[in-house]
Amino acid sequence: MIDLEKVLLNIVKPICSDQDSVMVKQLESLNENEILIYVYAPSDDIARLIGRQGSMANSIRQMLQVASKIEKKKISIKFEAL
Repeated sequence: MIDLEKVLLNIVKPICSDQDSVMVKQLESLNENEILIYVYAPSDDIARLIGRQGSMANSIRQMLQVASKIEKKKISIKFEAL
């Protein structure tokens, strides 16, 4: 089983300027076929992670979709400012 939290943290941490403040948490989803992961970071870093018109966020989601295919579940990633 792949630790998607760790994979996502390894992807987003180098992008952020305040790497010590970045947190990734996997939460329960109402849908059993979905994995819900939240990324918490300072607002400046959230802007960096989302990117212009969401391009960076979409790229991060696509990378994790590949990892979630092994789990045979849909993955949802939410970005929240601290």
